[in-house]
Amino acid sequence: MAFFLNNKVGFKLGATPVDFSDHVTAFTLNRSADQIEVTAMGSDAHQFVTGLSADTITISLLNDNGASGTAGAVRAALQAAYGQTVAFKAIQDASSAVSTTNPIYTGTILIDNLTDINGAVADEAMLDLTYTCNSKTAVATTGTW
Repeated sequence: MAFFLNNKVGFKLGATPVDFSDHVTAFTLNRSADQIEVTAMGSDAHQFVTGLSADTITISLLNDNGASGTAGAVRAALQAAYGQTVAFKAIQDASSAVSTTNPIYTGTILIDNLTDINGAVADEAMLDLTYTCNSKTAVATTGTW
């Protein structure tokens, strides 16, 4: 049985991508679509077709208060994108090339919520965020990470 550790996930955000990969502690890309019933009279079972995409990204990031434009400026980059739809890229293994076993996922998400301050005494500064995709997530087996 083949298995792998999920510790190399890559995540980039924005038109000029900010690479958050070294700040990601958990990442989930949930791809789903609406089901539209198209059952006709005389059918002996319900029948459905795929409707609109309803993808989401849930991400946990180590917060970083670096100045905007500097490596690791997580809070600044998200604050600059707040209220906007921005491009994203995600990959299972950021240290390997895009391939059939390591596809790249791209699309857009609406940055409509932030958790600027989160945690208790002696906790790491974390951001736990969920974003709705504003596009169908594309999956490619070629391209550049």
